[in-house]
Amino acid sequence: MNSKGPVLTRGLNARHIRFMALGSAIGTGLFYGSSSAIQKAGPAVLLAYIIAGAAVFMVMRALGELAVRHPVSGSFGQYASRYLGPLAGFITGWTYVFEMAIVAIADVTAFSIYMGFWFQDVPRWIWVLAIIFFLAAINLLSVKVFGELEFWFSLVKVSAIIAMIAGGAAIIVFGFHMEGGEAVPGLGNLVDHGGFMPNGWVGLLAAFAVVMFAFGGIETIGVTAGEAANPGKSIPAAVNTVPLRILLFYVLTIGVLMALIPWQEITGETSPFVQIFDSLGIPLAAHILNAVVITAALSAVNSDIFGAGRVLFGLSQQGHAPAVFGKISRSGVPWMTVVLMTGVLLVGVVLNATIPEDVFLLIASIATFATVWVWLMILASHVAMKRQIARKQLAPSDFPVPLWPLASILTGAFMLGVIVLLGIYPDTRVALYVGGIWLVLLAVAFKLWVRGKGLDRAVLVDESSAAAAAQSTTSATRP
Repeated sequence: MNSKGPVLTRGLNARHIRFMALGSAIGTGLFYGSSSAIQKAGPAVLLAYIIAGAAVFMVMRALGELAVRHPVSGSFGQYASRYLGPLAGFITGWTYVFEMAIVAIADVTAFSIYMGFWFQDVPRWIWVLAIIFFLAAINLLSVKVFGELEFWFSLVKVSAIIAMIAGGAAIIVFGFHMEGGEAVPGLGNLVDHGGFMPNGWVGLLAAFAVVMFAFGGIETIGVTAGEAANPGKSIPAAVNTVPLRILLFYVLTIGVLMALIPWQEITGETSPFVQIFDSLGIPLAAHILNAVVITAALSAVNSDIFGAGRVLFGLSQQGHAPAVFGKISRSGVPWMTVVLMTGVLLVGVVLNATIPEDVFLLIASIATFATVWVWLMILASHVAMKRQIARKQLAPSDFPVPLWPLASILTGAFMLGVIVLLGIYPDTRVALYVGGIWLVLLAVAFKLWVRGKGLDRAVLVDESSAAAAAQSTTSATRP
């Protein structure tokens, strides 16, 4: 073990952080889950992605301000503990781990289904086991190796999306249509089949459960702060560019998809990407896109293991998780957290045999609850921090949120609205029940098992430039 104690290696640069956030947030939600959102809202789902993307950007700006001031690996779990209290930190950290575990199980299941497209005679559990142990091994290496792998995974995925947007736009503009293709592409597909909002406002609101799930994982930006080589520069760069890029990728990609074929023909039986290019009669489309979605699944699971592991590490430092999760390997990695996530995924292999194929919406809904709850805690922690800065006249932030406090209030109200929507619609209501039970269980666990330093608020060092300068001046003037 590391003789210097539980200190993570700072081996991630801005390039790694940008693509890690992209890798976690652009995955199953886009390549498969987008079909569920399209079925609910029709072309109006584009509005849902725009609105959700704007809200997510404000959450990331709040997280960015917190992370630059306090670059710690536990991220929002420790921020909630510091500014809202130890119970809030405990619930926030474990809810994020819960979210990542659910999403990772969904992603490895999707990976096995994708591999079955090429190897129909090979049992799915073999592929699941192989990918779990491969990614676990990667996560046990140094964080720089992990960051490089995630960079290339995400680069392949992002490049494929850009190529798909460009190719789809060319098909729409030039009227390209392969012989044997069933669909007739054109912008008219966005309004000619029941109008732009065929299912009305009810359909648009119903789509938010899946849409918010699609953006889940972008908060990994904050988790990387503890291992960023220069968090004061890399975190703002990632926060300012990644959310906008994800929004553009989602809106442009789905807009092109729905222009290529009528929205009601996107059935959700397979990835809409494969279905659409097959319907256009493009040769080898299914094989090419299958390779892309496999890469997307690998990238997403990789980021899920990283994010959950680092937050567990932070929880152990606070006394909110067993101390074993704070053990650091010689390469500077919290190895026991990787072992735990591997075990969770192995349980998912067993559960996968009994889960019906239409379970995706259920998983997405539960993950949406966990995701939105974490985002609400980020916003609440940020508000508490801003109030403390004003009350105690502390050093100003290096990366303050824009339009404070109006934008933060509106974003918080929107997130609460999404949770309410989960309870309104029958097919997502179970997520509200599961989420409520989960929060109650965490509160009981905190009362029963958390002792000692776990009952104290987290102590975080203020690393803003103004605070550092003031501390340096004070030290220099001491006799």
